[in-house]
Amino acid sequence: MTLDFYYARRFLQWFAVICAVLLTLVMLIDLNEQIRRFDAQDLSFGQLFGLTLLNAPAALSEFLPLIMILTTIVLFVGLARSSELVVTRAIGRSGIRALAAPVVLAAFIGLLAVSTLNPIVAATSNHYRDLAETYRNGGPAALSLTGEGLWLRQGGAQGQSVIHAKGYSGDVEDVTLLGVTILSYGPEGRPIRQTVARSATLDGSDWVLTNAKVWPLVTGVNPETNATEHASLRLSTTLTSERIRDTLGTATGISVYDLPATIRELAEAGFSTKRYEVWLQVELARPLFLIAMVLVGAAFTMRHARFGGTGLAVLMAVLLGFGLYFLRNFAQILGENGQIPVALAGWAPPVAAILLTMGLLLHAEDG
Repeated sequence: MTLDFYYARRFLQWFAVICAVLLTLVMLIDLNEQIRRFDAQDLSFGQLFGLTLLNAPAALSEFLPLIMILTTIVLFVGLARSSELVVTRAIGRSGIRALAAPVVLAAFIGLLAVSTLNPIVAATSNHYRDLAETYRNGGPAALSLTGEGLWLRQGGAQGQSVIHAKGYSGDVEDVTLLGVTILSYGPEGRPIRQTVARSATLDGSDWVLTNAKVWPLVTGVNPETNATEHASLRLSTTLTSERIRDTLGTATGISVYDLPATIRELAEAGFSTKRYEVWLQVELARPLFLIAMVLVGAAFTMRHARFGGTGLAVLMAVLLGFGLYFLRNFAQILGENGQIPVALAGWAPPVAAILLTMGLLLHAEDG
């Protein structure tokens, strides 16, 4: 038990060091990106640094598998060079038994990532998008999917607009809303116009409405009498197709605790929920995937340093880790497209990775 605590302490120390180093590098790169992105807005350093801090939890969540495999590699390479693994085997404890503490810690960190880090990432990602839209356009542009359909809010110098759509479709080229209702507000906050259209397609900085009808909401004017109909109508917007696709296409802005209710509401409204279902399963399987990363790192580095080839072993471990990460993302895409079952897309890659690395470890230990 004392030896397990020793391995656990060494593992946590290197985990903290690698987290700090990677986060520092990522934040420096992201800070430079924020300076470039908001160059026209002339933001202060504090505002730019605040945006960078809001992106930090998402970066940590994304790099957790890499951090886990690097921590394992550094730990066991150090133990091998100091001959501590040899001593461990000499007292009758197998190399696989020495993995107990790192594996338990990886599972615990994975559980924390799902239960705590995921909601933090959702909150900070949403706050970052709101702040970015406020700095660019003077007000946040909100997007949300509910059981009643798709809701958007865009702001600008001419006031706010609330957009409701009963459905949407989008591809690489355009985003199209179906069954659209737009309620426009003036700068003073009062409604000035209601627009209903069969569809709205985002074209550059404009919405192109098809079969639209516009009612003026002005005091002393009959809305129906003064309503106008248009076969095609263009309305300016501050939203972009990338922003809409990013928001609709990923579930990073939704906490894992809210995903089941969101999936249920979207299904009742007739929207596709494949992306959200797969994302939920991938998040729930994260502890297993982090365990797989520990096993990958250990499979190539739990060997005595005198045998040589440590650099090649480290390179092979990192390459296999990236390969498994690519496999998980590929399975996620297949699940989102309906090519494979949702549960298989989320759980098969980490389970397969664990079985593969356990086979490598058993072969290395027992021949």
